[in-house]
Amino acid sequence: MRISVLTLFPEQFEGFFSTSIVGRSVERGIVSADLVQIRDFAKDTHRHVDDTPFGGGAGMVMKCQPVFDALQSVRTPDSRVVLLSASGKPYTQKKAHELASVPHLIFLCGHYEGVDERIAEACDEQISIGDYVLTGGELGAMVIADSVIRLLPGVIRENSIAEESYENGLLEYPQYTQPAEYNGKRVPDVLLSGHHENIRKWRLTQSLLRTRENRPDLFAVHELTKEEQKLLDAADRDS
Repeated sequence: MRISVLTLFPEQFEGFFSTSIVGRSVERGIVSADLVQIRDFAKDTHRHVDDTPFGGGAGMVMKCQPVFDALQSVRTPDSRVVLLSASGKPYTQKKAHELASVPHLIFLCGHYEGVDERIAEACDEQISIGDYVLTGGELGAMVIADSVIRLLPGVIRENSIAEESYENGLLEYPQYTQPAEYNGKRVPDVLLSGHHENIRKWRLTQSLLRTRENRPDLFAVHELTKEEQKLLDAADRDS
């Protein structure tokens, strides 16, 4: 996969693309990344990339010409252009899987009060990573890039991904490691039993309970299987 980032602050990505799982993916050739400085495409003496909005209002808006020219420099027929925007559709794990199948992702990082709407219309989609406003799209681009890269073949073991939060519509169950007891708190006995079926049922129960408690919106749309309903009923009786 190729990832291109159009930004006014390419230096923000230097550590991101060179460390941890993302950095190893770049080193192994699973991902290639190029950072495009939008300001390099400004044609006036002072390299302006923004201007005041028509109709008045606070702040500045990114201009068409530098952004369109920057986009043109990397866009191909195989590209998917994603504009990071607080006005975009909410980002989900389902979307991460969709983007992981794209050969070339282009992230356009807005700044100031956003981009000229004609730029937004030229993008394939607009994505928001949450119901809040950031100073620019750079952090959002990193969040999406990280979530997509880890889904690419050869980056992380498939069985590790399969049981993560959101993969089956539920949050992930609690995890424990050594020692079995720490500061008076003990790992649940079922996890020490070696009984794989009981462990599976415990983990599924915990995922259901955690989702119902922390993400009632997800739980409301999750279609419970007969086994899941039975496990929930038993847990509620025991509580």
